[in-house]
Amino acid sequence: MNLNKIHSVYFIGIGGIGMSAIARFFNQRNVAVSGYDKVETVLTKQLVEEGISIHYEENIALLNPKADLVVYTPAISSQHIELQWYQQQGFKIVKRSDVLQMISEEMNAICVAGTHGKTTISTMIAHVLRYSSYGCNAFLGGISSNYGVNYWSNENDTAVIEADEYDRSFLKLFPTIAVVTAMDPDHLDIYGTKDEMEKCYLQFIAQVKDTLVYKHGMKHSLNFKVPKKISYSLLNQAADFYASDVQAKNGTYQFNICNGENNLGQLQLNIGGLHNVENAVATFAVASLLGIEFEKIQNAIATFKGVKRRFEYIIKNENLVYIDDYAHHPEELKMLLQSAKSLFPRRKIRVVFQPHLYSRTKDFAAEFARSLDLADEVVLLDIYPAREHPIEGVNSQLILQYMSLNNKHVLSKDGLLDWVKLTQFDVLITAGAGDIDQLVLPIKKLLESK
Repeated sequence: MNLNKIHSVYFIGIGGIGMSAIARFFNQRNVAVSGYDKVETVLTKQLVEEGISIHYEENIALLNPKADLVVYTPAISSQHIELQWYQQQGFKIVKRSDVLQMISEEMNAICVAGTHGKTTISTMIAHVLRYSSYGCNAFLGGISSNYGVNYWSNENDTAVIEADEYDRSFLKLFPTIAVVTAMDPDHLDIYGTKDEMEKCYLQFIAQVKDTLVYKHGMKHSLNFKVPKKISYSLLNQAADFYASDVQAKNGTYQFNICNGENNLGQLQLNIGGLHNVENAVATFAVASLLGIEFEKIQNAIATFKGVKRRFEYIIKNENLVYIDDYAHHPEELKMLLQSAKSLFPRRKIRVVFQPHLYSRTKDFAAEFARSLDLADEVVLLDIYPAREHPIEGVNSQLILQYMSLNNKHVLSKDGLLDWVKLTQFDVLITAGAGDIDQLVLPIKKLLESK
């Protein structure tokens, strides 16, 4: 399909972070964009302000009967009334990943994949390219704190794309440069086994046209079939790019960036999270491949403000730190808590976690428990189901049972707010990929009113 011949697009699930980026892409091309989502959010309100028509009711009378293209998210049920109507009427219907494939085929794509870190790395790369005047089009899986959006365009034919492994979507992309951060098991409801998931990652890697940038020590790295590969690491000197002499100061990091035995110079990263130093190393490797000068990369990384809900400081002062994060996998939770402990070593860390998906909770209950045991106190909310139906015997108590920590509770959302009122905090973290983000503002107000 020729993108230039599309004049009207309808999105089913337009409020999703990936879908909204594509909606913005078409909107900026003066294509008529409209869509459906289940609930109104801050993001859908922004889309409406940008001129996109959105409704929140499954209703055939409200959809666009003249759309050249209908785009839907895999999170939408196959029984969705609007989706079924478009199918019955014979409209051109594609998934979000199909549109990304069309876009990436027209551009030099830099795609970032992996179980963890892909949103931050893709946003950091896009920021470095934008800030350094190299220029890029960006399709991100989070809201850039620098620019307040998840999409922007540029005359440059480079596109930075977050490559989602859910539903095998990333297999539709053929990047010029790819970053792969991790192949830890996830989405086993889709893949069935970790071996099948790893096989799909290897297929994605084989589709890279030029250079793969991958985390050093990754499984199967000797078998990666790519023209060129470059490894990165936080501290491992066996990697092609790594950090050294990492120093944490007031929630920020200073470190040297090294290539082999060469110390290339010092970088400063003004966001929290030790894992973000490693993300900066991966970003530096990509920017170097593109020929961007050291000083430009250095200045860009120093001005990077992060991604909304990725180690995001909601409150940060001498008495209280409140961090919100999207972590929803055991490894992400572990990195989040380790980073908080390294930055605030003498403070009590309390975490509120909302598990995401029954299947993920069932598959990783013991691993979630081990990660959460790093905190001083843990509150679990009920599982956020997203697209899933309940699984018998799977609930937040399952994680609690595996935990060795004594100071742990399962609370309702109202119970959580009561707990916040009664508790004196040093460091509070809220984490999860469900609707826990709707509680951030109420929690912030309660903390500030004390």
